[in-house]
Amino acid sequence: MKMTIKGMKKIVVKDAKQIDLVDYLSKLGYQPKKISNNDYWYLSPLRRENTASFKVNRRLNIWYDFGLAKGGNLIDFGILYHKCSVSEFLEMLTQQKILSFHQPISHKTERPNVEAVEKGKIYIQDVRNTIQSTALFEYLSSRKISVEIANQFCKEIDFRLYNKKYTVIGFPNDAGGYELRSPTFKGSSSPKDITTLGNSQAKRIHLFEGFFDFLSFQVIHHRKLSLLSNQQPSFLILNSIGFLEKIKPKLDQYQSIHLFLDRDTIGLATTQQLLQLGSRYKDESVLYSKYKDLNEYLIKEYKVIKPSQKLGRQL
Repeated sequence: MKMTIKGMKKIVVKDAKQIDLVDYLSKLGYQPKKISNNDYWYLSPLRRENTASFKVNRRLNIWYDFGLAKGGNLIDFGILYHKCSVSEFLEMLTQQKILSFHQPISHKTERPNVEAVEKGKIYIQDVRNTIQSTALFEYLSSRKISVEIANQFCKEIDFRLYNKKYTVIGFPNDAGGYELRSPTFKGSSSPKDITTLGNSQAKRIHLFEGFFDFLSFQVIHHRKLSLLSNQQPSFLILNSIGFLEKIKPKLDQYQSIHLFLDRDTIGLATTQQLLQLGSRYKDESVLYSKYKDLNEYLIKEYKVIKPSQKLGRQL
């Protein structure tokens, strides 16, 4: 299952991405709370929690933190966990005496824990085209998103997880799954994927990390966008930074790509990585340079949404 290499002189990015995540977490002192097929579930090393919502898919050697709505490879994890740059993390790995490298796991040796899988699976029970819950109205208001705009792009969803019912805002992705949010829940249903919206013939595209940033953009530019009609850009919401490699070929068709990514370690590193691909890429995060993302900028800097707007009036 693993190959051990001793005495490696220097770890580069390509090598780091092949280091076995499960083994690396074990070296940091983290053990899975449950294992379901290729999925190893942990209490998140990146934050405090009581229910394991940090998943490593050992076959793909990638991780996803459902509480943070972030994921990626070992480098993405390392720079978040150690709060360091990519080069600093590579140096840490180089100094390790023994590193275990990831190799695909044979499906013949898998013994799925069916009960654990069923308990931890999100079951969508009902999907409504408009948001009706008072608690969700208040949640949207706290994020300065009008119900009118939310109803253009989102659903109200009932689902069950660990025998508990939740009512949340659901943002559809291209594969038929949903990003799920409420004041008390942050996660996604399967299958997880990107979301593409807007004018498919557009020559420019706006790229967002999460859907609340996309909704924030719609709030800020509401009147302008309503007048643009067919001149609207395309919009792509990653829903996970881990999908970046998947969507790079899709971006080749656009004359300009406008980046509205988070201004945390991963978001800034990703922005810089994309800017190096050419002048077609534009960093729009300078607008909210004092804040972690576009939604926080909207909350703290933009015009307050009045209570009447929460009922669906135009901005």
